Amino acid sequence: MHGLHIILVVIYEIIKVVAIIHVLIDNRQPVKTMAWAMVIYFVPVVGLVLYLFFGINTRRDKLISQRSLDQLTRRSMLGFVDQNDMQVPERYKQMVELFVNDNLALPFNNNKVELFTNGYTFFLSLIADMGRARHHIHMDVYIFEDDALGRLIRDVLIDKARQGVEVRVIYDDVGSWSTNNEFFEQLRDGGVEVSAFLPVRFPQFARKVNYRNHRKIFIIDGEVGYVGGFNIATRYVKGRDGMSWRDTMVRLTGNGVYGIQSTFLIDWYFVDRTMISSRQYYPPVDTSLASKCISQMVNGSPSSPYPSIMHGYVRALIEAQRYVYIQTPYFMPTESVLVAMKTAAMGGVDVRLMVPRKGDAHVVAWASRTYLREIIDAGVKVYMYSGGFLHSKVLVADDCIATCGSTNVDFRSFENNFESNVFFYDTDTAVRFRKMFEVDITSSILLNDLPLERLQVSFFARLWESVTRLLAPVM
Repeated sequence: MHGLHIILVVIYEIIKVVAIIHVLIDNRQPVKTMAWAMVIYFVPVVGLVLYLFFGINTRRDKLISQRSLDQLTRRSMLGFVDQNDMQVPERYKQMVELFVNDNLALPFNNNKVELFTNGYTFFLSLIADMGRARHHIHMDVYIFEDDALGRLIRDVLIDKARQGVEVRVIYDDVGSWSTNNEFFEQLRDGGVEVSAFLPVRFPQFARKVNYRNHRKIFIIDGEVGYVGGFNIATRYVKGRDGMSWRDTMVRLTGNGVYGIQSTFLIDWYFVDRTMISSRQYYPPVDTSLASKCISQMVNGSPSSPYPSIMHGYVRALIEAQRYVYIQTPYFMPTESVLVAMKTAAMGGVDVRLMVPRKGDAHVVAWASRTYLREIIDAGVKVYMYSGGFLHSKVLVADDCIATCGSTNVDFRSFENNFESNVFFYDTDTAVRFRKMFEVDITSSILLNDLPLERLQVSFFARLWESVTRLLAPVM
């Protein structure tokens, strides 16, 4: 028995060394390489299991061969869009060009933007738009729960399908794990086309569980599009654990809906292998909507050669002259975003970050505290939102650029998840985002104003926070 134990230990050590070598030759960012190497080395057995499920960087071109599809879909979309009057102001040109080169994201003019900051008003608007649908409803969400709200949305979708409206739904298989298959079968039986994004079934579990579709987008008739942070679950209306839910969603009408539609149809091809590129999904835009608001639908995914949304955040920070305000429920920034925030703040830009006072993930909260202290030392103003759970993902800068979507300021959103943010280039729209942020400040605590001793924690607490920060790149 003793000899068998020695053999098992030797085999384990060999596997551990092989795994660490695998991490090294994958040529990731050094901080991510070190994080995984430490997990494998210092967390016996469990570290190897975590790496198998969450760390193996499956070749992106094999897992999701998407870039050529992006090009094909956007080319077909260009044939339906006439933007002869499209003129990008000089101050936005470099940002717009960045996303075109990074992400094949096309800019669109003549947009009308509405903001929603609570579930009651958002879902009422969404259901009303769905009720008016004549041709199609497209929905792409991370969570679709079988609760009161989920069943209400299910019934609306089935009713529209029975009226002859094309209804397509994509849900993330991991995000909607708690929802029984029977719920989705009811949708299918009602005439709704439903597909799960990257179902995680053994033995493919380890290859797929780390790449999740975190998008929240809705398109009705190609004329109305929604992008933001709301999933389909009752807690997004009523809140949970005694806290209300504070989120942000934008309703877009105008040419910008084409970008949202394209995002959905690319995802639909991936899950259903059906190419949809007919002109009827990109209807002519009502010219009475003509406005100066330019939008760009920017997508992030592990199949992309560049972290496009992260690049947008960095660019907004380093180009800002007056202010940058950011809201995120989870703050574990990549090195690029962290350096950009500190550089902007130390250069005299009014950089403000708002995070929830009470989060829903303890390990993430512990890790983020070290980042918060670091940016406070650099002059960033950090607000802890106390009016409920803050799930909003927003950036606004200099009353000229704003973005809203599904992207958190953390490694997972920037590098592993499929995310979507719409960027707006328009003073009126940016001012509305800024005023929304300023309203939220009234329900927040400014950490910078707290006495120094309130920000200090015990040695062991700081040690634990520092250890969890090492794991931030792999969370």
